[in-house]
Formats: sequence, C-alpha cells, structure tokens
Amino acid sequence: MHGNLANLLESSAERFPDRDAVVLGDNRLSYAQLNAAANQVANLLVSRGVQPGDTVALSCPNLPYFTIVYFGILKAGAAVVPLNVLLKGREVAYHLRDSGATAYFCFEGTPELPIGTEGYAGFGQVEECRHFFVITADPAAASPLEGAEAMGRAMASQPPTFDTVDTDEDDTAVVLYTSGTTGQPKGAELRHRNMLDNAMACGGLFDADAQRQDVYLCVLPLFHSFGQTVIQNTACAFGGTVVMLPRFDAKAALQLMLSTQVTFFAGVPTMYWGLLGALDEGVDVSAIAKNLRIAVSGGAALPVEVHRSFEQRFGITILEGYGLSETSPVASFSRLGQRPRVGSIGLPIEGVQMQLIEPGTWTEITGGPDAVGEIAIKGHNVMKGYLNRPEETAAVMHDGWFRTGDLARRDEDGWYYIVDRSKDMIIRGGYNVYPREIEEVLLTHPAVSLAAVIGVPDERHGEEIKAYVILAKGASATPEELVAWSKEQMAAYKYPRIVQIVDSLPTTATGKILKRKLS
Repeated sequence: MHGNLANLLESSAERFPDRDAVVLGDNRLSYAQLNAAANQVANLLVSRGVQPGDTVALSCPNLPYFTIVYFGILKAGAAVVPLNVLLKGREVAYHLRDSGATAYFCFEGTPELPIGTEGYAGFGQVEECRHFFVITADPAAASPLEGAEAMGRAMASQPPTFDTVDTDEDDTAVVLYTSGTTGQPKGAELRHRNMLDNAMACGGLFDADAQRQDVYLCVLPLFHSFGQTVIQNTACAFGGTVVMLPRFDAKAALQLMLSTQVTFFAGVPTMYWGLLGALDEGVDVSAIAKNLRIAVSGGAALPVEVHRSFEQRFGITILEGYGLSETSPVASFSRLGQRPRVGSIGLPIEGVQMQLIEPGTWTEITGGPDAVGEIAIKGHNVMKGYLNRPEETAAVMHDGWFRTGDLARRDEDGWYYIVDRSKDMIIRGGYNVYPREIEEVLLTHPAVSLAAVIGVPDERHGEEIKAYVILAKGASATPEELVAWSKEQMAAYKYPRIVQIVDSLPTTATGKILKRKLS
C-alpha cells in the first residue's frame, strides 16, 4: 500500500465501517464516523484555501480530535506538523514560523494544561499562519479565544465526503520536530511511504490481524512518532481499536486495560515502572494478563528489574525496540516468539539495514562483538531530510544512510545494544531534551553568566535535568528562583529541576566545557 497515508483510515472504514476506531471514556467513534469527520476537516481546510503541499500544525492531547484532524490534514494533501502540547507560546511561534504552517489547530486546553492560550499566543506572533482553529471539548461551543474559529462549528457545515488528494509516496506527510546539539529544533520531513511502510512493518512485527481486532491502549502522546506510528497508524492499518488516555496515570491505565480488554500496550520505561507500582491497589492482574497480547517498550533503556517484574506479574515478555523521529520511528525491535536479550534493542526490522560506523566518518566498523560504533540506518523509514536545512541534512545523511549519533555494539547474531550517546541528549521520561537549547534560555536570565546542562540518573524519569550556573558579576539568584523562572520559560519536560550555582566549570584547553566531569 502506497500513496496518501490517509489510505490507512479509508481502507479500514471501507472494510470495517461499524467497528470501533477510537474510544475515549463512554464516547466511541466507528471507522465510518472517524473517516467522515476527517473528510469534514479536509473540506474545511480546502474551503479556507489550504493547498496540497502546505503544512498545517496541530496541538492536541490524546483525544479523538487528534486523529480526526491528523487524517483530515493528510486527506487535503497537506503535511501534518504535530506539536508538543507542553510548548509555551514562544516555542509554538517558532515551530509555526519554521514549518511555514498556513493553518493551526489547537485544543482549548484545561486549567492544568492551558494549551489553547499558549497556542493562541504563539499564533499571534506569526502573520504567515492565516487560520487558527480552536478544538473545543463541546463541538457546538463557540471559540473561547477572540479571532479564532471553533473547529466544531466550522466543520458542521462541511460535507462528510471528500476525494482524498492523490499525493506522491515521496511527498511529505508529517514534519516531526526534533532538536539537535546545534541549537533550535528542526523538522524531520517524513514521506507518506516512510509512515505507511513503518506502520505496516509494525503490524508484521506484532502479528497484527484485522480479523482479530486488537485493542490498543494509547498512553504515549500522539504528537510523538512512537504514539503516531506504533499505536494510531498501525491500529488504523489493521482495523484495531484505539483506547485513549489523555494523560498517563498508572491506576487509570490499569483500569482501562481491564475494562476495555486491552490486547496491546506500548509505553516508555517509566510507564511500566508506574504500572508495577500501582498493582497493590486491588488490581485484578490475572484478568488484564488474560487479554494482553503484546507489550512494547521504547524511548529509553528498560531497566532489567522492571523487565523481569512485569514478566513475572503479567506473564508476558516486553518487546524492546529502537528508533528516532528521523526514522518514522521504528528501526529495530525484539522479535515476537523469541526469548528477549535484556538490554538489546533487537534486530533491524524488515526492509531496514543497520550498521556501525566510525564516529565522525562513514567508514563501517567490521570488528567483533565488542566493537563499538555509531549506528547508521538505511531503509524505507529514513526521512527525506530536515525541513529547509540542507547543510544539517548533509551532515547526517549519505547515500541513503542516516547517522544517529548513538553508539552501540552488535553481538554475533546481529542484535544491537546501545552503549552510549555521542550527543549530549537527555532522555527524561521518554522525551528528548537537548542541553544547548536549555542553556541558551538560561543565558537570557539577567543573573546568569554561563550555564551547562546535563542529565543525572533518576529512578522515576530515567534522567533528570540539572543545570550548573555561574552568576553574572554582582548578580544574585538562588537555585529555587532559577528553577521557578525556568518553569515559566520552557515546556514542563524541559526545564531543569536541579540548579547548582558554581564559581567555575571544568574546561578543555580550548575552552569547551567538560560535561563528563559534571555529575
């Protein structure tokens, strides 16, 4: 199957029109209803002048609206730009401007998560983005923000049928933003065939069968490639049902696994840690385990004890995998039916090649099992490149290969094991956090002269963000003040929870900060 990524939804709507596609609490959308709603969004976009090849941004937590708008944008021939719902207005504006978004859909938010106001603040800074649609919890409600259209009301007059734009398989379907150690976030352009093939490959890995109708619990954020491909798109490809949980809560997740008879769970290691910690609250583990067919982990290394404890309690082996936004994301995975090698990210998936290269070059390492090199990936999953960044694209891509910046070794059977990260990236609770971006924001504080940010081990989140700060001459600030200020400037997953004020930082002879000497 190739062409428009929206074909996944249309095919299942044709084969299983009455089957539940998306579930949120007591609300259910069949495949026919989901497809019709996506058609209304596509008609809405076309009526507002959105053209094939345009980019349209989307900020929405795990709600049916995300999937409706996602496929509606694709049907119109535009590319989806999913944004992290924790971004502040300044960060939203950057993403809208950098992606060239012509329209922006944003959920109205809640008091705890004011997405709408932050989105509107960002939209107001970008003149080129012409249309702002507020997604209201009540589809009939008026827009709570002046100058913005309420999506529900705007959709109401649109027909539920639409001829999906016949895109080329190499056209951009999704632009996923990922940061680098060089500074600002950059958009990875993923083709329709990248996303389609990766979803179909996941179905093969997990023995998906449209006649069996798997039930997927969606706790991974859908704005991230892990949730999009492994949950949403794979489910749509094989007629599965996606049960949504807007914000992860271990007890609520366990209750949903029981009440909706979940067969497929995917999460980052901290989610598995949370599930195990909530089992002493009268949960019927055996009833959950009876239905659970697949458990998948990614985003960070899964602790051995968590792996073993989950298998002991649920009677199922967690399959670990590896991937990046630039690879749609799945590149390697453990194999269903094979005993896992704890600590391994598995074997390359079908249609994908992986090799180890000398860091800084493209020379393949040919040593034995103990040889360490940088992972390079080639296959149907590799991105087109970074949006409008030819030099940064050239730095990581060569002859179809993509260099990941991750160091690994490979055993005699071809299974890969991550050893270290050649970049300074921090993974906090499954989110990628990039120190330089945080350092640059800290340096905008009038009391800060120099800052260095690292990740430190954390039992709950895998890593926590710590900042070492040298104060400006004559300035004063406490660690608590800097943490509170950072919280106002950055998304919740980014700001440093730990700040240590120091007089100096270790450096090399050339003045580069030696982060390995910080802890």
